[in-house]
Amino acid sequence: MIGVGHPCRFTTRLGTEVRPDDAQVLAERRPPAGRPLEPAFFGRDTLEVAQDLLGKLLVREVAGQARWGRLIEVEAYCGPEDRAAHSWRGLTPRTRVMFGPPGHAYVYFIYGMHYCLNFVTRPPGCPQAVLVRALEPGPGVGRCSGPALVCRALDIDRSLNGAALEPPDLYVFDDGFRPDPGTVCRTPRIGVEYAGEWAGLPWRFCLDSPHLSRRIRS
Repeated sequence: MIGVGHPCRFTTRLGTEVRPDDAQVLAERRPPAGRPLEPAFFGRDTLEVAQDLLGKLLVREVAGQARWGRLIEVEAYCGPEDRAAHSWRGLTPRTRVMFGPPGHAYVYFIYGMHYCLNFVTRPPGCPQAVLVRALEPGPGVGRCSGPALVCRALDIDRSLNGAALEPPDLYVFDDGFRPDPGTVCRTPRIGVEYAGEWAGLPWRFCLDSPHLSRRIRS
């Protein structure tokens, strides 16, 4: 078991330096070879899904051009018992997608200005999801060191709420990269102090990187 705050290292496969005059060309390239994840991947235990997502690529296609980044920070939300989950208050128009089938995007709007992307997990009727907190950005992609920055960089908004995670619009891609299990860090989730005892659970999963939304304490 990896403890809270466990120091770790992660060597990216997206770390090639990009010159400004190359950015547009590289942004139009396709993601590395691999395959999109199928709904069955998401229909499992939410904590397992969250950890297994680390190192996968999140891909967004707009107007025939693909942008992507490697998942390095996610959080699990295991409602309806989990007081930090939106689904803790039950089925509402906002949370309806969480109660649906796995492998769909749950996108919500916060603070009147930001979008956040989640992946729905578990079978229908079990409202759980994984929040995307940070990516290590691919070629030509802007900062992704926070949930709102991820959505801004990949042009994700409420139009994708409820969308299936499959090509061509938005999907998670397995290019064969596997982080060493010893480099997976677990910490409490961020910004859920209101959730009482649920706030302290180590349900934030990440790989150490300068692109995290918050650094891992050693």
